[in-house]
Amino acid sequence: MATVYREVDVPSQQGKTALVTGANTGIGFHTARVLAARGARVLLGCRDESRAAEAIAAIQSKLPDADLAWLPLDLASLSSIEKAAGQVQQTESHLDLLINNAGVMVPPKTLTEDGFELQFGVNHLGHFALTGHLLPMLKARADARIVNISSLAHRGAAIDFDDIHAERKYSRMKRYQMSKFANMLFTFGLQQRLEASGSGALAVAAHPGGSNTELGRHIGLMRFLFLPLEWIMNSAAEGALPSLRAATDPDAKGGDYYGPTGMGEFARSAGIAKVDSAARDLEAINRLWGISEALTNVSI
Repeated sequence: MATVYREVDVPSQQGKTALVTGANTGIGFHTARVLAARGARVLLGCRDESRAAEAIAAIQSKLPDADLAWLPLDLASLSSIEKAAGQVQQTESHLDLLINNAGVMVPPKTLTEDGFELQFGVNHLGHFALTGHLLPMLKARADARIVNISSLAHRGAAIDFDDIHAERKYSRMKRYQMSKFANMLFTFGLQQRLEASGSGALAVAAHPGGSNTELGRHIGLMRFLFLPLEWIMNSAAEGALPSLRAATDPDAKGGDYYGPTGMGEFARSAGIAKVDSAARDLEAINRLWGISEALTNVSI
């Protein structure tokens, strides 16, 4: 039987600084909480100041000495992303962990401030831009790590390069799957580039399996399909374990992908997960990379 991975297995993060996007709720909140408990300074990257303050207060009610700060960040706005990255560069002496956790799932068709389809824009392009802006800081740390949070939904997905903004057709679930597939392509492409540059930083990915969080607030009637599974779903705290292991496991290798170790990778603990082989396709990686750089005007 595989060893059960728990919060107490997260090694000391003393002296490290982490940025967790979407850290005001759900998996991001618990990721931030545990990293702070293990000694890291944690920046909570999210839009709403009041919700960030609530999250910080909730963590500090149990961990009074937790070193936490709100970073104003709207991943649906390239200007907000650039401003947030600039703030990190000005206020922080170093950055060791970037956990690209925030996401949107199956909303009605919406565009970002810059005209991107929301799921692709936030889940992939926003994090691509943020990573690009912060990469010099991360590469300055010998053991820095970038963690992209993907999903079981990446399996069987593809990038619709001919309709990248869903101008012809919008399928909520297919677009969500596409954005999560993009997270995987980005992870492998980033790791290749880090290695080529001689950097010791690692790009890794994780997925939470089936977790009961706010992410699914737009699924509507589809929620009834998940009711029989709720009794085996991870809590948000359990869903954060793969993210935490990806971010802190001393044995992690670039390109590793973590997820729950239970049946179908749906729930429980955290270990190495199965990657759809299509996510390692070099042509798709490079094509997405070029489009992402062009759309965000951020070169990596």
